[in-house]
Amino acid sequence: MTAETRTYRVTRSEEEWRRMLTPEQYAVMRGHGTERPGSCALLAEKRPGTFACAGCGAPLFEGRDKFESGTGWPSFNEPLADAVETETDRSHGMLRTEVHCATCGSHLGHVFPDGPPPTGLRYCINGVAMDFVPA
Repeated sequence: MTAETRTYRVTRSEEEWRRMLTPEQYAVMRGHGTERPGSCALLAEKRPGTFACAGCGAPLFEGRDKFESGTGWPSFNEPLADAVETETDRSHGMLRTEVHCATCGSHLGHVFPDGPPPTGLRYCINGVAMDFVPA
């Protein structure tokens, strides 16, 4: 089952998604796009708090798990429990692991096995796909 065929707790019609998201958010979250590196204000966010899905508000990542990867996108060691799901992404002629919101299915980014300890993972997430909620 893929993100497109699974039923999620939060569902909306494509028209509802288009009305509630900015064009850039829609392109990333519903069209599996990628924001321009270095373009998101959340890249520099360092306060304690939680990063939530911009599509449904579900908490995704804790600020303490964010690190500077030098890639131009917010990066995290690990998501909150049951917050995200992954699937194989074979687009663009490469094999990657896509990350999407477990609550609404929106595309968030990708996870790579080149992160720092303790997980060794780098969840590379599009900033436009998230909202920051300060602690």
